[in-house]
Amino acid sequence: MSRAVQPDEELVELDAEAVRTWCARALDALGREREEIDAINVYPVADGDTGTNLYLTAEAAHQAVEAVFAASVPDTAETVRAMAHGALLGARGNSGTILAQLLRGMAAVLAEGRDGDHLARALAEAAAAARRAVAHPVEGTVLTVASAAADGCAGGGTLAEVAARAHDGARNALAATPGLLDVLGRAGVVDAGGRGLVAVLGALLETVGGRVPERVETPKDGVRLLGDVRAVPAAPEGTCDGEAGPAYEVIYLLEAGDAAVDLLRGRLDALGDSLVVVGGDGLWNVHVHVDDAGAAVEAGVEAGRPHRIRITHFAADAAAGARPGAGRGERAQRAVVAVVPGEGLAGLCAEAGATTVRSRPGEPPARDELVEAIRRAHAREVVLLPNDTDLRQTAAAAAERARAEGIRVALIPTRAAVQGIAALAVHEPDRRFDEDVVAMTAAAGATRYAELAVAERQSFTSAGVCQAGDVLGLIEGDVAVIGKDLTETARTVLDRMLSAGGELVTLVVADGTPPGLAPDLERHVRRGYLAVDTTTYHAGAGAPPLLIGVE
Repeated sequence: MSRAVQPDEELVELDAEAVRTWCARALDALGREREEIDAINVYPVADGDTGTNLYLTAEAAHQAVEAVFAASVPDTAETVRAMAHGALLGARGNSGTILAQLLRGMAAVLAEGRDGDHLARALAEAAAAARRAVAHPVEGTVLTVASAAADGCAGGGTLAEVAARAHDGARNALAATPGLLDVLGRAGVVDAGGRGLVAVLGALLETVGGRVPERVETPKDGVRLLGDVRAVPAAPEGTCDGEAGPAYEVIYLLEAGDAAVDLLRGRLDALGDSLVVVGGDGLWNVHVHVDDAGAAVEAGVEAGRPHRIRITHFAADAAAGARPGAGRGERAQRAVVAVVPGEGLAGLCAEAGATTVRSRPGEPPARDELVEAIRRAHAREVVLLPNDTDLRQTAAAAAERARAEGIRVALIPTRAAVQGIAALAVHEPDRRFDEDVVAMTAAAGATRYAELAVAERQSFTSAGVCQAGDVLGLIEGDVAVIGKDLTETARTVLDRMLSAGGELVTLVVADGTPPGLAPDLERHVRRGYLAVDTTTYHAGAGAPPLLIGVE
C-alpha cells in the first residue's frame, strides 16, 4: 500500500512512494469523476466514454506500479517508467492514448531528478510529447490544458509550488476550452479529456502539497459549473463536430521500429482522422478513426507486429444507445448485458437486444467496464451474462456495485459464450423478472460447451502431454482431446459431447478458422446424429478458433 501524505505536508522530493501515491489518487479521482466526464464527452466523437477510457488507462498504470512494488523496492525512475509503460499497454480511446503519452513524457525527465524543477521540466516535456503524438493537434482539447499546465509552472520551484501552479493553469485553460472549440461552445461543456487531466494534476497536488484541491460542487438540479462554463450531465444529441466522422475506432499495440512507424503515421493519416501514435523503444500504441478498419490493421501488419487489436463500431454503439429507454429519458424495464469474444458475436447479441462488452485474449473486462455496461443498458432490471468462468468474481463485484445504485441485477453464471447465446435465445422481457432469470439460467445450464485452441508451448494436461502447435479440445474447461488437425479434433470433441445426447449443436467460428470447418462439422452431425440440428455463427476477430455448444 502507498503511504498516506498528511494534510499540509509538503514533499521535498518525488520519491517512489510518492509516485505510487499519486498513481493511486489519480485512479481514485478519475473513478469519482468518470461519469461526469463521460457525460460531457462531445469531441472528437460524442460517444460518452472519455471518463471511462481515462479511468481504465489510469487503472493499467496503477496495476503496473503495484506489480513493481510487489516484486521489489523500486526507485523513482523504475516507478515512473512502470507507470508510463502500464498506461501505454492499457491505453483506451483517444483520451487514454494521449494520457499515456503525457505520462511517458514526464517519466523521461523524472527518471533524472525528483525535485520541483524536474517536475516543471517533466510537465513541459509531457505537453510537447503529447502534441508530437497527435497528427493534427486541435486547440481547446486536452493538449491545450496540458500546455497551460506546463506554462503555469515554468521556472520551477518547490514540488508543491510547481504542482499548484500547474493545476491552476490547467483549470483556467479548461474553463476557456468552449471558446476555442466550437463543438464545446455549442454544447455548453468543457473538454472532457482536459477535465480528466485536471483530475490527474489535482491528485499530484494532493500528493506533493498535502492539500486536496478545491472541487466543484454539483447543484441539486444536476448542472455543474466550472468557472463561467456550464457542463451539463449528458451531451446533447447532434453535438458532433459538423459532418459525421469515420465509422470505426481502431486501437492496437505495435512492435515496430521508428522508421516503420513514421511511414505508418502517413498511411493512417490518409485513411482517417483522430490519429494518435504514442510510445517508443520498439513498442507503440496506435489510435485512429477510420472507415476501413481492415486497412488500418493491415497498415500495422506491414509496419511491424500489431496485437491487442480493438475495433469499435461507432454506429453500433449509437444504435445500442438508441434502443427504447436507453437514452437519457425513461429507463427500460429490463435489459441483458453479455460479455462476448469477437465482433461477430457482439453484433449477434446486440441484434437480440443485449448490451455487449468485448472480451479479448489476455485482456478480460474489468469490474468498472461491466458496471459501465450495466449503466449504459439504462434499465431498472439487468441480467448479466459473464460467459467466462474466470469472470465470475469480477461480474459479481460489478453486480453488487450496480445494485448499490438502485439497479436490480441478476447474475447468471454462464461459463462460455454458447451458454450466453442459449440464455439470450429464451429471454423474454415481458415475463416477470424472476421467471425470466430462471428460464435463462435453465437454458444456459442445459448447454454443454467446448472450445478448440492451439497450444503455445509444451505442457501437461488432463489428456496427456501436448506440444506447441497441437490442437486442444477443451470440454467444460478441461483438455479432453489432443490432436494435430483442427477438423479431426473438432469431430472427436463433438462425438464425445453428443454421446450423452443432445438436440441442438451450436458452432461459433472465428476469423482465420479454415472456411470448410463449419460445413464439414455440420455434415458430420447430419450423418451421425439424425435428430440433432446444427446452427453456425461467426465470432469475427479476437475469439477462439471454434466454440461448440450442445443443448
